[in-house]
Amino acid sequence: MAAHANVAPVIIKRKKVVGGGGHHGGAWKVAYADFVTAMMAFFMLMWLLNATTEQQRKGIADYFSPTIPINRISGGGTGSFGGDSIFSEETLPRNGTGATSPGAPRDAKSNSGEGDSGVEDEVFKEVDAMLMGRGGETMVMENALRHIVTRITDEGLVIELFDLDGTPLFEDGSDTPTQVLRDLAIIIAETSKAVTNGIAIGGHVRANPVVLNHSPVWELSAARASKMRLLLGDAGIAPGRVRRVTGHADRDPVTADRMARRNNRLEIVLLRADR
Repeated sequence: MAAHANVAPVIIKRKKVVGGGGHHGGAWKVAYADFVTAMMAFFMLMWLLNATTEQQRKGIADYFSPTIPINRISGGGTGSFGGDSIFSEETLPRNGTGATSPGAPRDAKSNSGEGDSGVEDEVFKEVDAMLMGRGGETMVMENALRHIVTRITDEGLVIELFDLDGTPLFEDGSDTPTQVLRDLAIIIAETSKAVTNGIAIGGHVRANPVVLNHSPVWELSAARASKMRLLLGDAGIAPGRVRRVTGHADRDPVTADRMARRNNRLEIVLLRADR
């Protein structure tokens, strides 16, 4: 009995084996990567909404619209229009026909030669998207495009340029253009070269106080419209494309306050074929 008392006790450890545990894989990593990507896209969207103007956002939206072709032949050029002109083919791609003839501008009308408002509207939308989509090229263009609003009317594509507080288009009370208007003239001229439509230019000015003995609004609006004609000509617009230059004085204000600076504006119209 004494011999058995000195023997150390035997301890048996039993490990519990759980089957099927194994490696859980990397599915959580994929889900996390998707989440991070979505958050990055969300914050980029928020930044774009805060850093762009309404017209620039419209240009971005039009760029991703499948109904508005931006580039027909080249998608990666470094020129003003990202390669060849969007009008470098004789027919719109949605027509399903047409061979390439790079750089050939065209009228905003149907191939049959008859005025077609539907086709004209589509071409005007393309020109509008091309114009407003240039805001991200340089900071100069970014600031200049803040002075532009566009609209399509029965007359054609209206490109309206207007004063902003602190950054007028002309020196106060004169027809001397500021640098921002010179920059805008180059942008508009380069874009307008994509088509051959006629151009009309209208000048508008804000009203003067009634105490003035002689209000120069008629002369000033006409002089400013004429100056814009010269700036477009210097930027490469053929003189024969300009159909009319008009001074509207203060007769067509865009705000309730007729003396507001916003009423100082120019309207450059790419005319429809029948105008």
